[in-house]
Amino acid sequence: MVAKSSQLNCQNYLRRPEYTDISVECGTSSISLAIQICPAVYSGYNESLLILNHRFQNPECKGTLDETATPPVLRFTFPLNITNACGSTFVTTTSSGTGVFADFSNIQTVNISGVVHSNDPTTGVVTYNTWLKYYYSCAYPLEYLINNTQVEVSGSSIAVTDNNGSFISTLSMSLFSDVNYTAPLIIPPLGLELKTNIYVQVQAINLTNQYNVLLDRCYASISPYPTNSTFFNLFVSCSKDQMTIMQQNGESHHARFSFPAFRFIEQQNQTTSTYYLHCITRLCDISTCSTFKQCSKRRKREALSKGLSDSTTLSSIPIVTRNENSLASKEEAVSSSDSKMGIGIAVGILIPAVIVILAAAVILYRRLRHV
Repeated sequence: MVAKSSQLNCQNYLRRPEYTDISVECGTSSISLAIQICPAVYSGYNESLLILNHRFQNPECKGTLDETATPPVLRFTFPLNITNACGSTFVTTTSSGTGVFADFSNIQTVNISGVVHSNDPTTGVVTYNTWLKYYYSCAYPLEYLINNTQVEVSGSSIAVTDNNGSFISTLSMSLFSDVNYTAPLIIPPLGLELKTNIYVQVQAINLTNQYNVLLDRCYASISPYPTNSTFFNLFVSCSKDQMTIMQQNGESHHARFSFPAFRFIEQQNQTTSTYYLHCITRLCDISTCSTFKQCSKRRKREALSKGLSDSTTLSSIPIVTRNENSLASKEEAVSSSDSKMGIGIAVGILIPAVIVILAAAVILYRRLRHV
């Protein structure tokens, strides 16, 4: 018997079910399904007889009838969380990096899938009702690349939009001045002293325990954007500069590393050196994170030869360091001050001497006139 609520708006939409009766929306925090209810009613079912992944007893996994839609639909919504995704299946696959991911040796993708099926109420030996099965599937790339966005040093966050289907709700980048990552880095007006330790943390919020944050490449450039300006690699994969120290990478929901403040040689004629930190951030399945940190000569060579990636980096605000020239300027200022002082003393001595000479000349002149 079909429920009355399912028949109200179905007079013009009763027909056999079709594959296109379900629509799927792959969001950043949840997956939403909309199934046309009238074809199900035509087949002998109502909204209470369409079940999501055999979750009969879970009220959060039941569909909600929307009769305001034309035609009316049954809606299901469940979160992107492996522990309460209403029985959805999570499968991670690996393939070679292509397109914007060409710098990576391989790419991981998680596929979230399931089925909404009919529950036949017939109790006899045979049934005349069609068994309905509506399949859904959403693929999410684990490589999470942030567009050109300037991040506050104290640790601002970037909200994810629904356009790319990534399911990290927030990703933040912070700079600290201590090894415990508790004191935000404050850059003085005259810049940091060279060799000042800078501690960097990239953290993902609301991330399922199945995945960790992995920094694939971090570099500094004199441009605030990932262009072909002068750049310096702090690390690429497992190959790093000798002054860079990796504290944590691909092991939890945050990645950490540190490096001493430096300057770019081409800015040596300036009082300060200004540059920006850029990090390519990705995710990895906890079971395979270690493989992404292994050195690959091909991958390292390709990454370096391709240079900077277009619009796929997370960037910091300007990092300003003092140049050695500033010390020279101070010495010059002191030298200049000493010179001025010496001239002043000389002038002070010379003026009285001139006065004495002039007075003696006047006295001598008067004596000669009386002779």
